[in-house]
Amino acid sequence: MNLDLYLSIKVIHILAVISWMVGLFYLPRLFVYHVENDSYYLEKTFLVMEGKLLKIIMNPSMIVTWVSGIAMIWMNGFESLLIFWVYTKIIFVLFLSTFHGFLVRTFKNLRLGKNKKKGNFYRIVNEIPTVLLILITILVVFKPA
Repeated sequence: MNLDLYLSIKVIHILAVISWMVGLFYLPRLFVYHVENDSYYLEKTFLVMEGKLLKIIMNPSMIVTWVSGIAMIWMNGFESLLIFWVYTKIIFVLFLSTFHGFLVRTFKNLRLGKNKKKGNFYRIVNEIPTVLLILITILVVFKPA
């Protein structure tokens, strides 16, 4: 294995994860402000902000996170998938990806005026990526057998 290439991919992976997590933290907060606002003009502003956050930051960083993660697994050998912490981390990342999909659907519903949720719902939802990030970080640092 080319160690320099592997470390470069790892750096890209870490940067992509950070960018993705920023979006996963921020978008639900934007939804709170969006649904609690009663101004037509602010609603349009929130839709632009949410759309750009998804298209310019979140979607590309999620893709780069997955591609670089798979590349590192490939470079380590697919038998690394049998290691508990790697397998569990992938399951948590699948949950994050599902959460990302939920946020995309929520944005589309807001854009179409079909939202039925209140600000408190999005405040609670905003904690999901925090819990998953804590679990993933523990797995990566401690690498339980």
